[in-house]
Amino acid sequence: MAQAKSLTQQDIDKVLSYIASNTNATRNRAMFLLTVLAGLRVSEVAQLTLGDVRNRDGTVKSQMFLSSDRVKHGHARTVFISTHLQHELATYLATRTAFDDTYPLFNTLRGARKPFSASTLTQHFHYLYRRALVFGASSHSGRRTFLTTLSNSGISVFVLASLAGHKNIATTQRYVTVNDDQKRRAVDCFSLQVA
Repeated sequence: MAQAKSLTQQDIDKVLSYIASNTNATRNRAMFLLTVLAGLRVSEVAQLTLGDVRNRDGTVKSQMFLSSDRVKHGHARTVFISTHLQHELATYLATRTAFDDTYPLFNTLRGARKPFSASTLTQHFHYLYRRALVFGASSHSGRRTFLTTLSNSGISVFVLASLAGHKNIATTQRYVTVNDDQKRRAVDCFSLQVA
């Protein structure tokens, strides 16, 4: 099976444009951005509760803890939420009417207590990319984009592994897409004293 593609800015813009033109736009935008801006797996997005992201005063947390029973391979981790993502989540939360901390952050149309299953949300992302005309993308593309973007910014693979919840940096390295721009910058940074 081919690896999920890392999304370009053009791909992200196409997805966000498609989301904006359809029902449940605020919810779907927040779900998508959690994968791209925080590197969450779709299964992790499906399991989030309101209490995971909301402080007692209703503001959005700057970090959330995912316990080992809620993540792949049982590697608990802290997920850091950027200021930008906090604003996006606050916009979404403003559309909610039920605020019990045990309720799912993202509920289906069946009601406030009805979360997406990991499988259903994976299918949601499959069709989201397909309808946005982003080919080669899958539910894992947001996570891969998150890690590749940080790598392109010069973030250490050790930091990337910690953010991703990987115990082995070899796993993290498989997520990072190397492109021609990276190679060009690497070569341009290299200098020798040549007479």
